[in-house]
Amino acid sequence: MNFIFVCTVGLIAGTISGIVGTGSSIMLMPVLVWQFGPKEAVPIMAVAAVMANLSRILAWWREVDWRATAAYSLTGIPAAALGARTPLVLPSHVVDLTIGLFFIAMVPLRHWLARRSFTISLWQLALGGAIIGYLTGIVVSSGPLSVPLFLFYGLAKGAFLATEAASSLGLYLSKSVTFQRFGALDLDVLVKGLIAGASLMVGAFIAKRYVLKLSVETFRLVMDGIMLLAGASMVLSGMALI
Repeated sequence: MNFIFVCTVGLIAGTISGIVGTGSSIMLMPVLVWQFGPKEAVPIMAVAAVMANLSRILAWWREVDWRATAAYSLTGIPAAALGARTPLVLPSHVVDLTIGLFFIAMVPLRHWLARRSFTISLWQLALGGAIIGYLTGIVVSSGPLSVPLFLFYGLAKGAFLATEAASSLGLYLSKSVTFQRFGALDLDVLVKGLIAGASLMVGAFIAKRYVLKLSVETFRLVMDGIMLLAGASMVLSGMALI
């Protein structure tokens, strides 16, 4: 029954993230924490996120901007490996509070970035990849921050979904390898991650037909709601463990 609930949430999260380009980790992470605890939930989500991003790449393969992906991944992959070491030594309540506060903080930060209409170049994308990669290693998902980064680079719709997923894939693979090296990704955790990730993959393909119908305003409202709800849930969970 626990896995049925996780997969149900994963299917919903995969569908929504397949439409807006991010959010699967934000929605699924509180459920994984509730079911398996924060220390185990982080590597499980890393495995599931690899599968979620892979599904979006497969769905939009022809629209990937490989130059942008290379620039972002070049700095983001080693930064994610560095950041992935941090949750392994933090107390459970610190992990929960950090994740929750990060999600909540992303709402005003994303709006602040959106009000400044500017474009970025490949080297700025690489700089952003280093920062976001490190944050991804620490707090499970930095998708809300990478959304404006790729939009400001000039990507939209299928190109945005595919390129953001291709860029994030390397970061989450880097995290997973780091967890495995430090003993946090054993066979049991890997299997749980594969099960959760399978539901995210199905959701991504369901979402493809709805992408072109989604307005920018609806996208922003969905993202704000998901981040605030998930952030508040993680903060409350962390406070309960203190």
